[in-house]
Amino acid sequence: MIITQTPFRMSFFGGGTDMENYFKENNGAVISTTFDKYCYVNVRHLPRFFNYKTELSYSQIERVSTEDEIRHPLIKNAMRMLDMQEIRLTYEADLPARSGLGTSSSFAVGILNAFYALKGKYVDKRKLANEAIYLERVLCEEAGGWQDQIAASFGGFNRIDFNAEGFEVHPVIISPERKCRLNHSLLLFFTGFTRFSAQIQSANQAGDTAGKKRYLDEMYQLVNEAEKVLTDKYTDLDEFGRLLDCSWKLKKQTGKKVSTDTIDELYRKGMKAGALGGKLLGAGGGGFLLFYVTPERQEAVRNAMSDLLHIPFVFENGGTRVLYYAPEAYPV
Repeated sequence: MIITQTPFRMSFFGGGTDMENYFKENNGAVISTTFDKYCYVNVRHLPRFFNYKTELSYSQIERVSTEDEIRHPLIKNAMRMLDMQEIRLTYEADLPARSGLGTSSSFAVGILNAFYALKGKYVDKRKLANEAIYLERVLCEEAGGWQDQIAASFGGFNRIDFNAEGFEVHPVIISPERKCRLNHSLLLFFTGFTRFSAQIQSANQAGDTAGKKRYLDEMYQLVNEAEKVLTDKYTDLDEFGRLLDCSWKLKKQTGKKVSTDTIDELYRKGMKAGALGGKLLGAGGGGFLLFYVTPERQEAVRNAMSDLLHIPFVFENGGTRVLYYAPEAYPV
């Protein structure tokens, strides 16, 4: 039996520049972190006592005799990719899917990590990230960028750079005290709305390409500014919140599906209550709202968001990991 634990991520700056059709020509970069909310994949070989050969448990339960019968596209393609047969797989998560936290990519990374471990093979974080990107973007043909798979694999607070050759992960060098202050200045709220990221991404890619590129170019520049705020101890950390507000306003210009009237109203309420900035996490359309709020204004912002669920969190550094490893001697 294998159990993997894979973190979710929150992206602060540069989202959209991690799309392959952008960074292959222009370069791209994001600043993101993983935090202490996870998905868990439990996988083992299925004993041969049943009239089915594979059992899958996620938001649904599937019991099938052939791969072709599997309805979940990511699981089906991951099993084909690594030639997995006769398994029982269970998926659990701390937070809901389709909520802007890269949950599907964390699942992709976690399932590949579990499959390799079940085969008795070690695989490094870069290989996991690359194969999860291939699984989602090529085999499953889902629209989206590369940052989620990389963040879930590597973990930590990073700047991830993209270019025609691939990607590089650079940890953001920030003192523990400054990082702790940043963590305590961020408030996360669940809007209650979930959506399919791939559908939002596809809708947002349509339309004025030249206009979108201009906004993405500006969002890319904000990554450099935000990194300087984080790493320069003489710069006021509150500037991070103000840059989040700038980034969110730019992000809204990149597609009609990024925000909604309801989300805009929630964001206005948070800002009016004292937030310095914030954003909707992920591709848009729903999920989690993040605000940067100084300590003296946090109670007011929580009261303004009282209809939403507040999610306390702590940054994490581990990335995906095998929590439990008990290999099986199992003749396939």
